[in-house]
Amino acid sequence: MKKNQKGFSLIELLIVVAIILIIAAIAIPNLLRARMAANEASAVGTVRTLVTSEVTYSSTWNTGFAATLAALGGATPCTASAAQACLVDNLIATGGPKSGYLVAALGGAPANGIINTFGVSAYPVGIGTTGTRTFCSDESGVVRVNVAGAVMATPSDTICQAFPSLQ
Repeated sequence: MKKNQKGFSLIELLIVVAIILIIAAIAIPNLLRARMAANEASAVGTVRTLVTSEVTYSSTWNTGFAATLAALGGATPCTASAAQACLVDNLIATGGPKSGYLVAALGGAPANGIINTFGVSAYPVGIGTTGTRTFCSDESGVVRVNVAGAVMATPSDTICQAFPSLQ
């Protein structure tokens, strides 16, 4: 007669480990896709924030849009001026990365001392790992998308306008 055995056999443990590995192989790619989708949603929000900040900057300082991304931010504690408007977080004002995306903004050429155009963009730090698409906008406020995830370190109105708008 056998005594009652306590615990699990090696075969039972191997079966449980195999099941856990199969579940992980199914779940991890979905987790990575969800993370990239969250990063892209954050990037769109950042682009919209920058467009709003540019409009606020223009109406506050009466000099047109900001010439650089840094002019929209400012170190903490921040005292608002045309050189550092304190409109966006300093992480964004320095170009990021924020949620796996780098950010860029650039004012157009001044006409009579006033900058009438600007371009903003957010592009993935690692295409295919932190995001797959680049987002941009200009003074029209329309957020546009480049599905190739092209790097736009210096945003241009004409480049951005060639992309389809985000639906």
